[in-house]
Amino acid sequence: MQNVSLKDLLEAGCHFGHKKERWHPKADAFIFGEKDGVHIIDLAKTKQALSEASLYVRGMAEAGKRLLLVGTKRQARNVVTEAARKNNIFYLTNRWVGGFLTNFEEVKKNIEKLNRMKKESTDGSWQQFPKHERVQLEKEMRKLGAVYGGVADLLTVPDAVFIVDIKKESNAVSEAQRRGIPIVAMVDTNSDPSRVQYPIPANDDAVGSIKYIVEFLAASYAEGMKLSQKKVEKVESKVEKVEENQKKASKTQRSKEIKSEEIGAEKIVPSDEVNAVEEEKNVTMENVPMQQKEKKKRGRPRKKV
Repeated sequence: MQNVSLKDLLEAGCHFGHKKERWHPKADAFIFGEKDGVHIIDLAKTKQALSEASLYVRGMAEAGKRLLLVGTKRQARNVVTEAARKNNIFYLTNRWVGGFLTNFEEVKKNIEKLNRMKKESTDGSWQQFPKHERVQLEKEMRKLGAVYGGVADLLTVPDAVFIVDIKKESNAVSEAQRRGIPIVAMVDTNSDPSRVQYPIPANDDAVGSIKYIVEFLAASYAEGMKLSQKKVEKVESKVEKVEENQKKASKTQRSKEIKSEEIGAEKIVPSDEVNAVEEEKNVTMENVPMQQKEKKKRGRPRKKV
């Protein structure tokens, strides 16, 4: 498991908050102090919060649950996209789609449309259309891909969401709250940490800070998925072993049955032979006296006349 480093947090610039005029009163719990009119975040609190969030994310991955990364602000888009693709995590970085969590069945229609268009664009289905229509279809597919590309394989509502900036992604936070979906999020000094279950106090504007937090959590999720896969392989191995033992037992039982049948056959054959011998003996015993009588009769001397 990864360890959070205070040095790495400092070097990434996670400690810089917003100007004191923009602070949120509920963020006071993790503000260390102030420098040049800018609030400084207590990195000890950041370390603790990131460790807890990491354990949660790792655990949900191990349990086979789905995580959605949300980062649509300019500084976060590339970072979130790269980390998500590298670790096979769902993501939204173009814009937040209204109703994504609260009306997923409708949103899913666009995802299915994107997948259908991808298939048709490669299997030759579009060749029947004129060139200008194919160009229009490709344009529509790219537009859908820009929004839904990171969730093309998502079939149900995610089990948890990670958000880079809860102030910017306020709609995403609201939808998650309405659906009772746990939220892990980077929370700066201008945001209300009480809106999320796993707030991580950190600078949500600097690329370095976003990169460190996002990559750390993505790696934790990937670690959990590996553990989940090992569990699945272990179960499959046990099932295969049970099936193999059952086959061996069945084969052994069949061998015993065949052997038993052979032994039974051997017992029957001698009985038939004995009967045949007995019959032959009876015939012989019946014939012997007659032969002896004939012999005596031939051997008796005649009387002289």
